[in-house]
Amino acid sequence: MAAISLLLNLILHFVIITGGYSNPDLTFYFENNCLETLWLSSSPSDGDLDPVIEPDTLEIFYMSDPWTGVMWFRTKCVTNLTGYVSCETGDCGSGEVECQGPPPTYPVTELSFDIQNNVVQYEVSLIHGHNIAVRVQPTGGSLVAGGSGPCPVVDCVEDIRNVCPSLLVATNPNGAYVGCYNPCDALKDPNYCRVNEYSQRFKQLCGLSHTFPGDNNPPLYKCSGAKSINVTFCPK
Repeated sequence: MAAISLLLNLILHFVIITGGYSNPDLTFYFENNCLETLWLSSSPSDGDLDPVIEPDTLEIFYMSDPWTGVMWFRTKCVTNLTGYVSCETGDCGSGEVECQGPPPTYPVTELSFDIQNNVVQYEVSLIHGHNIAVRVQPTGGSLVAGGSGPCPVVDCVEDIRNVCPSLLVATNPNGAYVGCYNPCDALKDPNYCRVNEYSQRFKQLCGLSHTFPGDNNPPLYKCSGAKSINVTFCPK
């Protein structure tokens, strides 16, 4: 009986940690090479992943399958005397460390995933702006949509502030740059919700990301059989 009880406890512990998902081929690695702490957010909930990712750390998570949603990453979060959490970018207005569900305050770099039966569709999007450099790189696997061959990298690793026009610059209360808005959000003009002069600037720096609504270059890749999905912030 003791051995059976121990086995059941181990199984329960594993289920709690992995969110009930036991396929080792769907491991997500989140590596933070930035000089600052990042706070993970998602819509819908991504399970039990620790939202706080310190600099020079690696978080390992077994993502639920199926899961379809968007992740973004908050920056410069602080807690006031009442325990209310607020962030310079990506804030979802909940006042909590956990931020799963409410839409963020733009600008944010978004990562979109559609996970179905160990097939992962993945995207780096600047459709709601840019606040962090990021790369998504599957390990192993092969494309089943968006092309053929090995599963490619998608990223936006350049400093967007170099091409961000003044009317799209997001600043903190002290006037310091914190991100760059997408013109579709900032200007509220449908002419800027398709390919435009600003999206072309962003595309020149981040050609492997989507920069305006409807952008299909690169295509939406679907990767089957990847051993892991590696998400790196501020890649070296």
